[in-house]
Amino acid sequence: MNRDEKTTLSDIHYIKLVPIGSVNPNNPLSDESKLAQAELLNRCLNEYPKGIILGKDVTIGTYQIGEHQLVMEKITYHVGFKRKPAWETSE
Repeated sequence: MNRDEKTTLSDIHYIKLVPIGSVNPNNPLSDESKLAQAELLNRCLNEYPKGIILGKDVTIGTYQIGEHQLVMEKITYHVGFKRKPAWETSE
């Protein structure tokens, strides 16, 4: 396939779900976990084979803790690949 050709949905044979964030107030993510999630998304979009974002799901949780309201968000990106990345099978 030529570099100038666009990827179409018929070219996609593997989809990876990449979550960013959490909606569980009892188990908040550490800074290291948040960074690891972002690094995985960047790896999916930048390393070979490069994936493309097909869609995303947004989950929002609203919690009342005492007199404070806590809003948490989790975004799950659907990243499509032409084939399953080799680094995906090694993890």
